[in-house]
Amino acid sequence: MTEQAMPFWLTAWKKFCSDPLALTGLIGVLVLFFLAVYAPLISNSRPLLTVDASGNWSMPFLPVLFAPDSTETTVERCFNYLMLWLPMAAILWLACRKSKLRKIRKIALLLLSVAMLVPFMTVKKRLDKTDYLAQRENSKQLMVFTLNPFGPFEQKGLPHERPSARHWLGTDNIGRDITARMLYGARVSLAVGLAATAIAMLIGTAIGLCSGYFGGRFDLVVMRLVEIVICFPSFLLLLILMSMLKDYKFEQSILVVIMVIGLTDWIGVCRLVRGEVLKARVLPYISSCEVAGMPTWRLMVFHLLPNISGPVLISFTFGIVGAIVAESGLSFLGFGVQAPTASWGSLLKQAFEDPFYCWPLTLFPGLALFFTVCSFNFIGEGLRKIFDPKNSP
Repeated sequence: MTEQAMPFWLTAWKKFCSDPLALTGLIGVLVLFFLAVYAPLISNSRPLLTVDASGNWSMPFLPVLFAPDSTETTVERCFNYLMLWLPMAAILWLACRKSKLRKIRKIALLLLSVAMLVPFMTVKKRLDKTDYLAQRENSKQLMVFTLNPFGPFEQKGLPHERPSARHWLGTDNIGRDITARMLYGARVSLAVGLAATAIAMLIGTAIGLCSGYFGGRFDLVVMRLVEIVICFPSFLLLLILMSMLKDYKFEQSILVVIMVIGLTDWIGVCRLVRGEVLKARVLPYISSCEVAGMPTWRLMVFHLLPNISGPVLISFTFGIVGAIVAESGLSFLGFGVQAPTASWGSLLKQAFEDPFYCWPLTLFPGLALFFTVCSFNFIGEGLRKIFDPKNSP
């Protein structure tokens, strides 16, 4: 198949893979997603399997997957759902590869997705204070633990222990395992980065698309409102809104951070989409659609939007970086994700008084942020090279 006959996505993928930095960034993001999604199978204080002398077995970690013992239950359930859904969906997809079963593959995936929601909606949260590590030492039960047998909330060590075979990255200021808190903190960063940026993209794209297409007074009013919002420093506006909402003591602090960042970060996307629509608005294919009597919403959604999707996709990638850094900054200042939820920014905050003595709390969250920011930036730069006409051969 020649390059001219290839689908666009296949050509774009070949260009993306030919860029070493972009491919490195993609691998880094995939590793980060794997660690975040499968954090309960890597670091957990509850055993994966217990077998007593009579042969009876149980899985103490399983109920907590459906009803997490955390204040941020929504985000935890979403990641736990992905952890269980991804392998089962892959098995089902591979099992339906035959031509006779391909027609029912999508229906089977839909039924699987709905069925897996049932335990997450029916299982009730229960308090389990059992010290399974001590129980393993004092009993003859067979207990299979994760690689790192500590959760993000349990105080199983002394404050500020150095990295060792027991605590791989050391402990924080009250004796919690840093490895566990780093893994579960990755969930917070990805949830905020993806969800907040998705909200900002949805709002900014919708407003920019309408403003650029309709023009006139509507465009004039929208742009004046955008300029008013731009006058406010975005991070200062985040601090003000978070401090106001913090007084109401929301338990789901991650959802508050997502909404605040998403509702304040759409301005740049709006201006970008408006500019792209103004350029595409005068092209012949838009005039042809209008002459043919195509409904305005269909023209905007199915013709204008796909043709400006390249810059929007690039902006989405870089927006994730901005949202992750914003969340870490808010948590570092005490206005972001609230304790005891693990966050990279809150880990950095614990080392603020003495960064050199608390160097594990300075080094490892800092490296995680650096690694994440670089990975997404490399992907964004790779996408920019794909969609930039100047880079076309």
